[in-house]
Amino acid sequence: MYKVMLVDDDYPVIELLSETIEWENLGLMLQSTHENGAAAFEKALNEMPDLLITDIGMPKMNGIELTKRLKALNPHLQVVILSCHSEFEFAKQALRLQVQDYLVKDMFDPEDLCQVIKKIVDTLEKQKKKDVKQVQLQQLIDKNKNSIRERFIKKTINQVSVDEKEWLNEAESLGLQLDRTTYTASMAMILDYNVEKDRYLSEEIITFAIQNIFTDISKDSKSEAVFFNIGPKEFILCFPDSLKRKKGCFDEKQECIKKFQHAFTKYFNMNISFLMGESFSSFTELRHELITLQSAKHQRFYMPRGTIHKREVVQSENDDLFSKYDEAASDFRELMVVKDEGMITPIVTKWITFIEEKKFHPELVKEWMLKLLLDFKVKLQALQLFRSEYIVEGLHNKIITSNYLCELKVLLIDFFKSLLKRSQVAYSQTKRKEILDAIGYVSRNLEKRISLEEVSSYLFINQSYFSRLFKKEVGENFVEFVTKMKISRAKELLEQTTDSVGKICERLGYDNQSYFIKLFKTHVGVTPIEFRGGKVSAG
Repeated sequence: MYKVMLVDDDYPVIELLSETIEWENLGLMLQSTHENGAAAFEKALNEMPDLLITDIGMPKMNGIELTKRLKALNPHLQVVILSCHSEFEFAKQALRLQVQDYLVKDMFDPEDLCQVIKKIVDTLEKQKKKDVKQVQLQQLIDKNKNSIRERFIKKTINQVSVDEKEWLNEAESLGLQLDRTTYTASMAMILDYNVEKDRYLSEEIITFAIQNIFTDISKDSKSEAVFFNIGPKEFILCFPDSLKRKKGCFDEKQECIKKFQHAFTKYFNMNISFLMGESFSSFTELRHELITLQSAKHQRFYMPRGTIHKREVVQSENDDLFSKYDEAASDFRELMVVKDEGMITPIVTKWITFIEEKKFHPELVKEWMLKLLLDFKVKLQALQLFRSEYIVEGLHNKIITSNYLCELKVLLIDFFKSLLKRSQVAYSQTKRKEILDAIGYVSRNLEKRISLEEVSSYLFINQSYFSRLFKKEVGENFVEFVTKMKISRAKELLEQTTDSVGKICERLGYDNQSYFIKLFKTHVGVTPIEFRGGKVSAG
C-alpha cells in the first residue's frame, strides 16, 4: 500500500477527508495527519510518504515550502494542493513544483480528490512496472562509457580552467583529435521529448538509442563526428572541419546532419533539430561554444521540427503578451461554446503564429499558457460541467518542462480536443440538457443583461419550473449563478484589460456602478480598484 500524508491547519478539513475517503479501497494507507508544514516535514524525514495532500496557507511552514523540501528529498513524490488560494500566483508556484493537481476549496468535492487519487495510484503502479523494465534494460547499456563522456563535457562547461594537457589527452581518448583538426560544435535537440520518453520508458534508453544511431550514421558517412550527451533532451555533436572542401564547410556538415535526421525519423520517429555553433580547437574555445549554445534558449524555443540553424541573437518585441490575454481567452471560450473541433487548430495556430512573429521570451509564453489553462480549469469547474480530473491533467508539468513552441502548439491542440470531447460526452450523458443549455447561454451572454425570464423563454420552459430545476441541479438559484459568473468575468477584465471600473460595469450589463462595486466586494472581499491593485489578501 502507498502511504499518504494529509496536512491542513483547518482541522474540520482533516477530519472530513480522514473519515469520508475510503483510503484502503483506493490502495492507500493514511500514514499521518498534521496541522502545519513543519510537523509534516519532521515526520517525513523518518517516514517519507508516497502522496502528499496539503494546504498552502499554514503556520510555521506553508504548503509550497513543504512541497519544495520533500520533493528535494523524493523527486517522485506525488502532490495534491488543496487550498482556498485561487489566485494565479499561488497556483503558479504549485505548478512549477510539478504537483499532480491543484484543487480549490470553495469548489471542492471529496469525490474530486478521490478521482485524482485513483489516477495517482495508477501512475504509481505504472511507474513500479516501468522501474522493473528499466532495471532489465539498463543491463544492455554501457553506462560507464556514457558517464565518462557526460562528465567530460560537463567538466568542460563548468570548470573555468583545467590542466590543458590532461584535458587534451582525455579529449583525444573520446575521439576529439584537436592536434590534427578543428571541430565545429552543434547542439542536437529532441522535440516532443515527453512523447518519446513515454515510448522509450526512460531517459537512459533514449540516450542509448540516439548514441547508437549517431555512431552508425557517422561511420557510414565517414564524418568522424564525436557525440556527447549533455542532458536528456539535448546532445552535442562535434564535426571535424576536415569535412570541408574549399568553402563548403557548413553545407557539408548540413548534408551529414540531414542523414542523421532522416535516420531518426525512419527508425525512431523522432524529430531532431540542430543548432550550429562555431569552430573550436582548444578547451577555452569549446567551453565558450558549449555555453553559448546552451544559452541560446530563445532561438531554440522558436526552432521548427527537423531544422538546422546557425546560432544567432533573437530580438524580442516590446509588446506585452498579456495585453492580448483577454482576446485569446475569448477565442477559446467561443470554441467551447460552438463545440466545433474544426476550429481548434486554426485558433491555436493563430495565437502560436502571433507569438512566433513577436518572439516573446519563452518563460513569458509559458506563463501565459499556464494562466490560460488554469483559468479554463477553474471556469469549467465553476460551470459544473466537469470534475477536476478531466481538466489540465498533467499538462502544466509538460508546459513548464517544454523548451519549444512547436511542442506547446501540439499540447494546446490536444488539450482543447480532449476538452471538447469531454464536453460532448458530458452533454450527451446528462438527463438535464436544458441546464447545460442555460449554462451555455449565460457563458455566451455574460456581457449583457441576463434574466430568468429571458433564459426560460429561450429554452421554451415555464419560468417557475426552470427556476426550481436549476436550483436542484446546480445547487444555487439562477440569479446567484449569473452573478457569480459575471463577477468572475469582471475579475478577468480587471486583470487583463485597462478598462475603467465604470467601463467594465457597463460591459457586464450593470447600470449602477455603486451597486456593481458593492456586489463585487461582497463576492471578492475587496473593491474592484483594490483587486486590480493587487491588494487581495493572501490568506
